Amino acid sequence: MVSYKDAGVDIDAGNSLVEKIKPLVKKTFDKNVVGGIGSFAGAYELPKGYKEPVLLSATDGVGTKLRLAIESKRLDRVGEDLVAMCVNDLICNFATPLFFLDYYATGKLEVSEAEEVISGIANGCIKAQCSLVGGETAEMPSMYSDGDFDLAGFAVGIAEKSELQGKDVKVGDILVALPSSGIHSNGYSLVRKIFKEKIPEKFEENLETLLNPTRIYVEEFLKFKNQISALAHITGGGIVENLPRVLPENFNAKVEKEKIKTPEIFKLLSQFVPEDEMWRTFNMGVGMVLVVSPENLNEILQNSDGYVIGEISSGNGKVEML
Repeated sequence: MVSYKDAGVDIDAGNSLVEKIKPLVKKTFDKNVVGGIGSFAGAYELPKGYKEPVLLSATDGVGTKLRLAIESKRLDRVGEDLVAMCVNDLICNFATPLFFLDYYATGKLEVSEAEEVISGIANGCIKAQCSLVGGETAEMPSMYSDGDFDLAGFAVGIAEKSELQGKDVKVGDILVALPSSGIHSNGYSLVRKIFKEKIPEKFEENLETLLNPTRIYVEEFLKFKNQISALAHITGGGIVENLPRVLPENFNAKVEKEKIKTPEIFKLLSQFVPEDEMWRTFNMGVGMVLVVSPENLNEILQNSDGYVIGEISSGNGKVEML
């Protein structure tokens, strides 16, 4: 006779993980969560006070930054990256994050490692002010090598229908950069190649910087929601490809590169990557760009770590890097 465990799937380990993460998950709950985890689906009551509520959803992973975390055995913060990549997209459509779910797939479930990852996800949800209402842990020995796993995240938010595209962007509006916490979760295939082939001797001294989790901007969004005309999450493609996503087709964004506060890690990488490729691959120190009318500028600058990097002009929906 052959058991499921003989085939590589340990049901008891999965049950143990659920019990261990229940206290972590409960910390993320707000008053709208109905029930707990362990049911077949997570339940969440819609907040009141919306005239024409629209639900928005976003999904993402953390790319090959996960490989870096696995190889360095540093799994405590990659869950924050997962949450950040989803909720930072939601707020660009003026959606307030409500709840989050995760998918954790592995060849062999190591309960302590999975607990570490999910602890990071819970911390990310607390920072994003959303509830972790469920998830899935899949043990698939024929799909993943020992020690390997993959992550995916799913976030749902709510917005007024009239606010989905933000407010009217106008010529003369100001571009405000909110600093990134580092490389975030894009471009790590290139990053790993550079450190492996060009500067392996610098890997250990930069490991902490490379694993720094993606900054979550929900708090800033909720604080300045009424003063922002639009906002863009700067992920893969950089400023040049993400900022146009919030521009009307007859406007351009003029960005002054010398005003951008670029962290040292990007200066190190730029020794091996052409300048144009750097700007199209990395955030270069800018995690989120806010489009702000001049009358709202001072309030945002005085109450955040944001700073001015350019302005809106007439044009054809593109970014001009000056």
